Amino acid sequence: SQVHPKNWYPIPLIFCRPWGKLPENVPCHPKLADFANCMKKKGRGMSIFVSILDGDYYEKAEEAKIACRQLSTYIDYKHCEGVAEIIVAPSMSEGFRGIVQTMGLGNLKPNIVVMRYPEIWRRENLHEIPETFVSIINDCIVANKAVVIVKGLDEWPGEYQKQYGTIDLYWIVRDGGLMLLLSQLLLTKESFESCKIQVFCIAEEDTEAEDLKADVRKFLYDLRMQAEVIVVTMGDVNVDGRKEDESVEAFVAAQKRIKEKFAEMRQLREEEKPETPLDVDETQVNKFLYTTLKLNSTILRYSRMAAVVLVSLPPPPVSHPSYCYMEYMDLLVENVQRLLIVRGYRRDVVTLFT
Repeated sequence: SQVHPKNWYPIPLIFCRPWGKLPENVPCHPKLADFANCMKKKGRGMSIFVSILDGDYYEKAEEAKIACRQLSTYIDYKHCEGVAEIIVAPSMSEGFRGIVQTMGLGNLKPNIVVMRYPEIWRRENLHEIPETFVSIINDCIVANKAVVIVKGLDEWPGEYQKQYGTIDLYWIVRDGGLMLLLSQLLLTKESFESCKIQVFCIAEEDTEAEDLKADVRKFLYDLRMQAEVIVVTMGDVNVDGRKEDESVEAFVAAQKRIKEKFAEMRQLREEEKPETPLDVDETQVNKFLYTTLKLNSTILRYSRMAAVVLVSLPPPPVSHPSYCYMEYMDLLVENVQRLLIVRGYRRDVVTLFT
């Protein structure tokens, strides 16, 4: 039977090596385990650490067993409550699709997929990352799993590195309260216990700002959450000011790269299928990019000095190429040092009784 929201706790699926950046003898990023420990609610919650080996299972079975033992040793060394799983699959996308459907049992199935942001995706030998990244996020949405993508994992504080300042939440879409719950879980850890929470809400018009602020304040009060509520009106976001110069610079560079990519895609299409033109709405792509620019500018204006920023994960637009989605994401995280990109799922994880 379904777990009541007041008894709900995260069971993270930690995706250890999705982008192949780590050396062969390192089973998982050292800070991913620290982050998994941050997600425990009242000491409850077991993590599942997963890695995918590319290849044929018949040939790689022995290698998978050795990798599983290495990963288990690493989990014990980091004092994590969790289990290790190594999957052999023809590709990263296919392996993840199998994991997300079958891993776990009953109410012990993982409910959150945690992975690092692929900051290295532009490298020439890693051209498959955009498609894999979009495929993983879409699979999580279909399988109704929450997603937490960690950007700036190298700078994530260790257990005794005390942080000061604020934990800033950019609460853009209804996510069942997962973002609020994560911020509260971070506060229970020694490294973040001195921080204060700020909740930023995005309003379209000035007229709805006060009502929105009152509603969110009441909601947080009912949840017994102490947080400052700040409403940002999108009309007030000026992306031509000096403060946002770096955002605008990144926006212009992204536009240029997307144009070049479209030209390359058209040329390929003409060579392969000259009768069917490339079906991409460039106006929509630019509109999406501009909205992302405004959000990045807002984050840099208010949260440049924040200990950690949490922002809603925009789902991949249906008809946009995966390359464009990576450009949107890159613009969103531009110059933000430590960021959690969060997508909840179709269930409430906080209630007035949590």
